[in-house]
Amino acid sequence: MKTVIIIQARIGSSRLPGKILKPLGDSVVLDYVVSRCKQVESVDEVIVATSTLSQDDTVEQWCLQNNVPCFRGSEADVLSRYYMCAKLYEPDYVIRVTSDCPFVDYELANDVIVEMEKNPADIVLLNGKLPRGLAVEMISFSALEYIFNNGHEPRHREHVTYYAYEYPQQFQATTLKVAEGLQHPELRITLDTEEDYQLCQAIAEYFRGDKLVPSQTVVNFLLEHPEIAKLNAHIEQKPVV
Repeated sequence: MKTVIIIQARIGSSRLPGKILKPLGDSVVLDYVVSRCKQVESVDEVIVATSTLSQDDTVEQWCLQNNVPCFRGSEADVLSRYYMCAKLYEPDYVIRVTSDCPFVDYELANDVIVEMEKNPADIVLLNGKLPRGLAVEMISFSALEYIFNNGHEPRHREHVTYYAYEYPQQFQATTLKVAEGLQHPELRITLDTEEDYQLCQAIAEYFRGDKLVPSQTVVNFLLEHPEIAKLNAHIEQKPVV
C-alpha cells in the first residue's frame, strides 16, 4: 500500500499573509508541519504542493533548502494542483494536510493508516470532533481522481475533499473513533489570523525545541492554560461557499 502525504502550502492569505513561513519556536510554521508529517509511519513521501505564482517561489526555495519535494500547480484550482501532484507519485492512498496546522496530529495519522489497512475504503471518516488544526484526511487515489473528474463547483475545486462529504453515497467509507482526550472542538489550533499566530507562538515557546510535541499534550496544555486558549476563541472559521 503506497501512501503519500501532500501538504497544501501557499504564501497568499487574506487574513494573515505569509503565515506558513512565519517564525515559530526555533524554526518556521512550514517546518513544524513537514517535520510532524515525516513522523507518520508507513508513508512513502511527504510533498509540499504550492502554486505557480511568483510569490510562492519562497515556498519552493524553502523546500529546496530543506530537501522536501515540491510540486507547483494552480493557485485557485486547488483540487487540480492536488490531483496533479498525487498523480506523479502513483500512490494507492493520499493523506491531505494543510500547511496552516503546525501541530497536526501525526499519531492520529498513524491510526488513520492502520484503519485503512484493516478496512480498505475510499476515505476514512473521524468519529469525534477535534480542535481545528489537528486532523488529517486519508483518501484513496481512485476516489481523488473521481472527485477531480466530477467536482466542478468552485467549492469543490477550492476544498479538495469537500465533494466526498457532500456526496457520501458515492464513496465507501470506514470510520475511526477519535480518542476522548482529543475531543475538544472548542479549541482552535490552526493559523489563519494574528490571534491564531499568538496562540501557536505561545505553544511553541512553552515546548521550545520540541516540534514533535504530541497533539494530546498540546490540547492538555491549552486546557490547563485557558488564558492562552482564549486568545483566538472568538475567531470564526470562514464558511465554505
